[in-house]
Amino acid sequence: MSEPVHQTSPRQALDWRKLDLIGVSLVTLHSLLVGGLLFFFPAWTLKFAGWEQVDTLFFPRQSGAFHFVVAFGYFVEWRRCNSINLLVIAKSTAVIFLLVLNPWGEAWSVPFSGITDGLMLVGMLVVHTMAGRQKKTTELAA
Repeated sequence: MSEPVHQTSPRQALDWRKLDLIGVSLVTLHSLLVGGLLFFFPAWTLKFAGWEQVDTLFFPRQSGAFHFVVAFGYFVEWRRCNSINLLVIAKSTAVIFLLVLNPWGEAWSVPFSGITDGLMLVGMLVVHTMAGRQKKTTELAA
């Protein structure tokens, strides 16, 4: 006779910790890309994003610098503390700021950024929560 086959649900088969790392890495890369575009190519980036006229490039460059800070913060916090608190705070703030301040009266990139930041936020909350549950289950089984 053959031994019984233990089936795992697709949910159990996923390595949520690995997905957590991939998610934080992708959010970090996104922020580095946006930060780099704003910092190094502010005029082109703002024109592409839908603004026809820009009075000064100082504030877009400053925004790029802040994107660098939070990008490194996301990854360092996850590696050192296994948490995503900065990511949750930053993305929640971005969603509120981008979607509450009449985004459809601004450039196309404002509502687009608010929606994509919201998707990143929800995705990371789900994956990080599942990774934590999977870790606890693994520790209990050991």
